[in-house]
Amino acid sequence: MWTWCQRTFYYQFMMANGTLVRTLIHTDVTKYLSFKAVDGSYVFSKGKIYKVPATDMEALKSPLMGLFEKRRARNFFIYVQDYNEADPRTHQGLDLTRVTTRELIAKYGLSDDTVDFVGHALALHRDDRYLDEPALDTVKRMKLYADSLARFQGGSPYIYPLYGLGELPQGFARLSAVYGGTYMLNKPDCKVEFDMEGKVCGVTSEGETAKCKKVVCDPSYLQNKVRKIGRVVRAIAIMSHPIPNTNESHSVQIILPQKQLGRRSDMYVFCCSYTHNVAPRGKFIAFVSAEAETDNPQSELKPGIDLLGSVDEIFYDIYDRYEPVNEPSLDNCFVSTSYDATTHFETTVTDVLNMYTMITGKTVDLSVDLSAASAAEEY
Repeated sequence: MWTWCQRTFYYQFMMANGTLVRTLIHTDVTKYLSFKAVDGSYVFSKGKIYKVPATDMEALKSPLMGLFEKRRARNFFIYVQDYNEADPRTHQGLDLTRVTTRELIAKYGLSDDTVDFVGHALALHRDDRYLDEPALDTVKRMKLYADSLARFQGGSPYIYPLYGLGELPQGFARLSAVYGGTYMLNKPDCKVEFDMEGKVCGVTSEGETAKCKKVVCDPSYLQNKVRKIGRVVRAIAIMSHPIPNTNESHSVQIILPQKQLGRRSDMYVFCCSYTHNVAPRGKFIAFVSAEAETDNPQSELKPGIDLLGSVDEIFYDIYDRYEPVNEPSLDNCFVSTSYDATTHFETTVTDVLNMYTMITGKTVDLSVDLSAASAAEEY
């Protein structure tokens, strides 16, 4: 028996062809969920926001780049679109497991500003370490972005559940119940119990103990088995209008690359509204988030908050990030890493799948029929 302890979800979009959507289809949770495509995907550059170009044709139309840079970017996008890991004829003599991203980009002569949106808004890297790592990962990430964008022919590669992310744990709870799982909701002061050998044996709350052989939890339940790796600061804004300069998008992600702000990591803006049934009609909810890098984290969010325009109310939250340091084979405790500042699920779901493999010794087969998760055009 497993016991799963969970606090809450935050604010993250899903890549339409991404790993989380494939996981939801694999587990059949999609039958309990309805999605709607996200309207826009933007990047901050030189003080303005621009739609993220993801294909060679979009690169030619983008105001992000000058005429000659557009041609260079178009050639790079064509290479990425045509690249097939299994077909050496598409590699153009490059071994992307050895060639770094920096070396690949240099081959096409792309400017630093173009590299910024390619690496951070398309490939969704959180900092610039990827530039000195094998280029294959970046190319795969770019292809995922383009494939997800093409899937619903919308303004972004993202989808989001109608009624918000609370639908995800609810869907898994329903599926678990079908297979005999039991949920004890809203239990306060949960304490993980261990036997004489140091292995987990149960979770106690309000005088009741649920016995188990394994515990899966977030870091807040086992603070003696994790270490702090940083802090995330976020602002939550309630507005009565879309974010300006986003083509009146009712749902949108904006990525502010680190170099554009003089930071060590990116900043993220998420906005959703009544069209996804997460706010009253006419209202919009925006989140601005970043890894805290100074002793005054709240002030770090100013560049993102300035993009929102007028706000009705704004709230701030700062939380510590942790990662596990225990050895699960010794105590049977499987602890997740805290949510990072990103506004998409790509990093979170990788952590979850790694935990699944540690627990079961198996790898999830994610070769699924993606049509099982559709997105409503209007709702």
